[in-house]
Amino acid sequence: MPGLAPALTRRSLLSAAVLTAGLGVITRAPAAARPRSAAEGYTLPMPTGREQLGTVALHLVDRTRTDPWVPGRPTREIMIQIWYPARHSHGHPAAPWLSPGAVPHFSEVFGLPAERVRATATHGRTGAPVHGGRPVVLYSPGLGGDRGTSTVLVEELVSHGYIVVTIDHTHDASEVEFPDGRVEVAAIPPDIDEQIIARAVAVREADTRFVLDQLAVVNAGGNPDAGNRRLPVGLRGAFDLNRIGMFGHSLGGSTAAATMHHDRRVRAGVNLDGTLVGAGAVAGSDRPFLLLSSDHGTDPEDPTWDAFWTSQRGWKRELSLTGSVHGSFNDGQVLYPQAAPEIGLTPEQLAGLVGTLRPQRSVTIQRDHLRAFFDQHLRGRRSRLMCGADPRYPEIRLVR
Repeated sequence: MPGLAPALTRRSLLSAAVLTAGLGVITRAPAAARPRSAAEGYTLPMPTGREQLGTVALHLVDRTRTDPWVPGRPTREIMIQIWYPARHSHGHPAAPWLSPGAVPHFSEVFGLPAERVRATATHGRTGAPVHGGRPVVLYSPGLGGDRGTSTVLVEELVSHGYIVVTIDHTHDASEVEFPDGRVEVAAIPPDIDEQIIARAVAVREADTRFVLDQLAVVNAGGNPDAGNRRLPVGLRGAFDLNRIGMFGHSLGGSTAAATMHHDRRVRAGVNLDGTLVGAGAVAGSDRPFLLLSSDHGTDPEDPTWDAFWTSQRGWKRELSLTGSVHGSFNDGQVLYPQAAPEIGLTPEQLAGLVGTLRPQRSVTIQRDHLRAFFDQHLRGRRSRLMCGADPRYPEIRLVR
């Protein structure tokens, strides 16, 4: 599901084109709406950890693969964003939530005003020096989603001492801007079927495993950036590649499961409300995996989750977040409520996008459980949240 798309169906895998049509009736603000200043961006909630945040984008080229979605492209090009604890942030600019060249297409697809998106800043500082070696977590967005569409969760992990690497799956992502200013948009065929979705997961898994290879290059002191742009001081040796986790939303969750099945470098994984696509994704592994679903009420369980549960040999847990929908598990949870008055969203439409649970509470619950999972399985810090129902979080239902 695209990164900031509405939850039209539970764990659905709709294309950006379909979602654009669905949003078309709500992207114009009514006459009475009073938009904020064009210079004012949306606000992302502060991360709660002690670490300052640094970030850097890398342009990676896999010369062993042709582009799977655009015939004639001789290599596979992707962008990644490395988020890391920073020694200090002084003198380093705040990183934008979305690269400027990608904003016009994003705004057209997802219905958020371009000037507001362009002015939205993260808490990360571009190129800040790195603070020490850390466990690594990879992030894969939903179908059509950009690498930044779960920044709220990413920043939280980094503030508590993780390095998080987010991946743009080019031509699957709605838009990707490269350092030369080129913007590549989604090129997956619009008539999406199971075969295309399975192909997308395979491409994403190959992207992820390639990224892991390149992180090893960086860790050894190399620079795999296609333009050989300067890397932050201290990035060499900063990755603890013996402690790697991965999480993803929707198709990104399926990507995490498939990657874990095939690549033992990933030691722990999380699927945020994604149907599991392909044999590898449902086959499980002997390493820990967390399933966190939206609130599907009395609907039957997703059969792919049942298949995974039967096959999974390692630690496993399934939780459900009451009052959430499929679109609750990315930054749309905090962006759409802020945008609602200016783009004319009714309360019912907003609930369809982000659920009925108060956005800040939803973010807090997701952040706490994601961090607890990785703390337990990458750092050996046992957590009450991974043991069963916790009275501090009545919105979380222990499914199994």
